[in-house]
Parts: sequence; structure tokens; C-alpha cells
Amino acid sequence: MAFDGIVMKALASELKTSLIGGKIEKIYQLDGEQLILNIHSKGERKKLYISCASSCASLYLTDNSFENPALPPTFCMLLRKHLSGARIDDIRQSRSERIIEIDIRTLDEIGLASNKRLIVEIMGKHSNIILADSHSGKIIDSIKRVSIDVNRIRQLLPGKIYEYPPSQNKKDFSEISYEDCLAIVSSGRGNLSKAFLSAIMGISPGIATNLAELCESKSDDEAAVPTFNAICDMRKSIEAAQYNPSVYINQENIPFDFHIFPLNAYEGHFSKQSFSDVSGMTQYYFANKAEADRTKQKGSDLQRAVKASVQKLYLKKQRLCEDILIAQNSDELRLFGELLTANIHNITPGAPEAVVINYYDNQEVRIPLDIRHTPAKNAQMYYKKYGKAHTAVREKTIRLEEAEHEIEYLESVAGFIEAADTAAALEEIRAELVESGYLKKRKGVSFSKKIKSAPHEYKSPGGLRILAGRNNIENDLLTFKSASSRDIWFHTKDIPGSHVILFTENMPLEDIAEEDIFFAASIAILHSKGKSSENVPVDYVPIKFVKKPNGAKPGMVIFTNNRTVWTNPARL
Repeated sequence: MAFDGIVMKALASELKTSLIGGKIEKIYQLDGEQLILNIHSKGERKKLYISCASSCASLYLTDNSFENPALPPTFCMLLRKHLSGARIDDIRQSRSERIIEIDIRTLDEIGLASNKRLIVEIMGKHSNIILADSHSGKIIDSIKRVSIDVNRIRQLLPGKIYEYPPSQNKKDFSEISYEDCLAIVSSGRGNLSKAFLSAIMGISPGIATNLAELCESKSDDEAAVPTFNAICDMRKSIEAAQYNPSVYINQENIPFDFHIFPLNAYEGHFSKQSFSDVSGMTQYYFANKAEADRTKQKGSDLQRAVKASVQKLYLKKQRLCEDILIAQNSDELRLFGELLTANIHNITPGAPEAVVINYYDNQEVRIPLDIRHTPAKNAQMYYKKYGKAHTAVREKTIRLEEAEHEIEYLESVAGFIEAADTAAALEEIRAELVESGYLKKRKGVSFSKKIKSAPHEYKSPGGLRILAGRNNIENDLLTFKSASSRDIWFHTKDIPGSHVILFTENMPLEDIAEEDIFFAASIAILHSKGKSSENVPVDYVPIKFVKKPNGAKPGMVIFTNNRTVWTNPARL
């Protein structure tokens, strides 16, 4: 994450232009680590978002709406007491650190002028928000109190003098000289990128890599010149606000990194989205990254739960198969009963076994007996065991089919979890699993207000509408509620995936263009577990031939009169 001193310097300059002279009207604390300052500045109402969460510490102007908690936390009440109605006098960066200081002019309890300083430290897990007195430097309070038990060098507690974090003997980016560049290049030949990162305060790994690339195949003197020039150019660009804030996005469409200057290591390897200001860039990065992180976390939790259920079902299936195999080999029990009955008068009561001739093949057979019972009773017991085994085959075959249907259903759910791209989509899948009895309902969470159906939508080459479900409940809605009897239903053959509906506008199946059929089939593959395969079979049939058995799981259907095509998502 490239929230470095360079980005912070550009952001401080933008915030200063926008907020100087502004009046702080309202203050909200969204949770333990996020603040919203509503500021009226230059005739406009603006929101300054501040977060000190370790995974997404950030600071930017935003136009998003937030739900304010009914009960404000203690730190929020403190800020309201000291800063409500106050004016912003100055905003600046501390050296090239990831620290922004906001000087605020306000009135104290008796109406006298009082100056406060809101300090925002963006430093990963050490991020913090501190309110201090400008004149004395004493800390009034911080959103995260740091005691001596946590940090022996630097405590952040009410009454203590605020001190900046240790500099780690780095050179300030804004003060780097040619001699400094030459010294870094000379001493860091083993790993120049690491050398720049360790020696210069305020640069990210991406910028350090850029500087290291300028030194390749050059002597120390030759390398120091372009390095120093590049640093000077960046400083001038920041001063003139001539930069291009950009977010680098990976193949999964998740923000990967951001900066106001190009990061050579990512150019050509990631897609890039540019913004007009630093606040827009940081808001886009952190909002989308947070959504992606929430989606990934929720998806992982659901995948683990589904995987555990599937493993139990596979174990159940294995045991049922073993029991059925044993039961199917029960003809010997019937034979023992017959032979005991035929030789009942030749068997001595109380004997541990009977030796008789099998009249089917004239071979001698030894039959174990229970010495507590008569030969007739032993024969009846063998017949009874045979009857139980015969019944077990029928009943356990039914249970085996049910287990296989459950496995098929849960594997389809696992596919939808993997394909889900929002936290809301995963919540729908969680609700489905709760309703199906695979997950317990969470306390205080109600699924009564269901999210409206929002299937994936496409247009075929012939202009026909195509919808693909995002989960099994949506599959049922599409197939049995949205589609008419003459629309075409598509599904990958024997592969978990979405129901895909081609809306025919009442055209006969024979009049649908072949390209539209193959296009819809390709979409069915795209939204299935076969999306990375080639030449995948897809069944398609008019909706009137698709039925849902009584008691079937969501998304589970049977169909007849189907046709099959082979294609792949590349056709899209």
C-alpha cells in the first residue's frame, strides 16, 4: 500500500486549498477507528473522512453517506466539546512523514481563544488520531491510547507532551541532495531498491524501485545524477500540483496499489484508473479495497462451512455405499436359513455349528450357530437377517440418493460463493444456507428483508435478453417466476452453475439463431465451475420442460426433451 510521504504531501496541499478557513459543523465517530468531520468551507459543505484502522488507515474528502451511531463514543464527545464550531487555520505535513496536522482555532469554556491541533498518523497498525493543545503540545486525548506497556519509547496519553515518531535516521525526501543520492547508490549496490527505501523518509517500495531502475548498468556518479533529477522533478510536480493520481487494479478487479506518480513495476501488468485529485484516488482505493476484503473474508467463512458439510456428506456416502455392498451380498444368509431348515432333524441342539451339504452344488457347508437357541430358531434368525439386509438395500439406496443430491447442491453453492463479487451477494447465499438448515441463524440478524433479485444480464448477438442467476434462490426465481414457458433454459451438463434464461419474446425454438443459442450456452459455462475448461457440454430446453420436484433444494430441477451443445466462454 503506497500511502507514503509523497502522496501525503500532495494530499495535505489539496486539503489545505479546500478546507482552510472552513468551519467544523458536525463530528461523527463511525466506530472505534473512523471519524467524519462535516466542514463548511468556501460556500460548500464537505466531509473529511479519517480512519486509523490498521488495514485501511486513510484520510480524504468524500461525498459518501454514512450511518451515524446512535450513541457517540467517548473520543467523539471529546472532539465535539473542543472542535464544534471551530475554524481550520492550517493543514500541513510533518516533514515527509505520513502525518498530517490540522491547526484549529476555537473558544474555550469561558469564551477565550484557544488553539487545538488534530494530528492524523497514517502508519499501518500504529495509525492514530490525536487531539493536542497547540501551545503547550500536551495531548488532550487520542483515539488509541498507547501506554508504556505497549510502547516504551513513545506514549500517547492525556497530559503527556506529543512527540513525533523516531526518524529511523532517514533523510527527508524534500531535503535529499545530490551527495545523499551518491552515498545511497555507492553503499546500496547489493539491493538498490532496499537501499533507497531504508535511507529516504517518505517514499514507498514502488518509488524506491523506480529510482533503482535509473541506476542500472551505470557507475555511481552516472547513477546519482538521474536519481537526484528524478527526486527534484517529483518535488517540483508536487509543488505545482502536476501529477496523475492513479489506482492500479489487478485481474480480479480489486485495487492493488495507488500513487500520484507512475509505478514502473505495475505499468503494463495492471489496469490503471486515473483521478483528478488525491482524495478521489484514495477514496476509490480504500472503499473498493475494503469491500473486496469484506467479500473475501465472508467468502472464506462460507467456503469453510460448505466444505465441512460436503466432507461430512462424502463420509456419509462412503459408509452408505459400504453398507449397501454388504447388504447386497446377503444371499448367503438366505442360503444358511434354507439349509438349516432342510436339515433340521440332523442338527444336534446346542452345537456351535452345523455341517450340511449344499444341495445346489453338493459342497459341504459349515454354518455358525448360536448355542443358546434351537436349530429352528437359528434358521429363523438367518431369515430375519436376510430380510433386514434386503430392506437395508432399498432404504440406504434412498438415503444415498439424498446424500448425492445434497452434495450436488452444496457444490453449486460453493461455486456461487467463489463467483460472488460483493458482500451483499454473499449475504444472500448465507441466507439461503440458513433457510436450508446448513448454517445456524446469527443472533440479532434477520433475513426477512431480502435483497432484490439482481441477476447478471446480457444481450445476445440477435438482441435477445439473457439473465444468469447469482445463487440458487435466484436460479429458482429466474426459471419459475421471471421466464415464460417458451423461453429457453440453459445449464452446464453435470456441472454446478447458474440457470441461464434466453428470453425468446415468444419466438419458436426453431426460429432462434444458432449464434444466440451458442452465446447463451457460453454464458452458462462462464457462470459455472467449467468456466476454465474447453468444449463444455451445455443442456438447453424450453422452460415448459423444466420441473422442480417436491422438497428439492433451491436451484435443483429436472428436465426432459433437452438438446446439448458444446462450446466455451471464448465465444463471448
